[in-house]
Amino acid sequence: MHPNSAFRPRQDDLAELLVREIGFAAIFAATPDGPRVAHAPVVLAEDRTTLQFHLARGNALTRHLDGAAALAVVQGPDAYVSASWYADANQVPTWNYVAIEMEGVARKLDDAALVRQLDALSEAHEARVGANPPWTRDKMNPALFSRMTGTITGFEMRIAAWRPTIKLSQNKSADERARVVAGVEAAGHGALAQLMRHLGGDREGA
Repeated sequence: MHPNSAFRPRQDDLAELLVREIGFAAIFAATPDGPRVAHAPVVLAEDRTTLQFHLARGNALTRHLDGAAALAVVQGPDAYVSASWYADANQVPTWNYVAIEMEGVARKLDDAALVRQLDALSEAHEARVGANPPWTRDKMNPALFSRMTGTITGFEMRIAAWRPTIKLSQNKSADERARVVAGVEAAGHGALAQLMRHLGGDREGA
């Protein structure tokens, strides 16, 4: 998490919204072989207290995660910010970005909970892509589905701490932010520019 409090969202639900919208995380944990990271789609519980994900059984993290402290990071849009975009010449380049860190202890899920996780994932993302009819596991041979789920392991992390960083030039004046938005958009980072516009009035610490 960035140490500047200006880059922590004032909206209590913003971090949660971004986790749900992005839906993909890097999972970090220490192992006897050193620190390891895995990348996985995630499901955030409605009450935002737990984060579920699954990994291949052969992943270097899988056999060490049950009962271990873990860190999940959801990375949002990011872009280089040129100092030439500021009116004030006494500025340096920086980077705007969105990152949501969640820390907690992971536990292994049983087979039934893993299937529920997979159902929740497919339901949410089939709706997003507009599949009609949406894919469900009912379309598969049950024995084949069971064999395939046997190659992955489900986990649930109880979230003990949220540490979001929403670094979108909130520490700059409205005029400077507008210049940065224009520069970021012209450089092809439309999603970040839109997020900066959305948070234009949230200039905590500016």
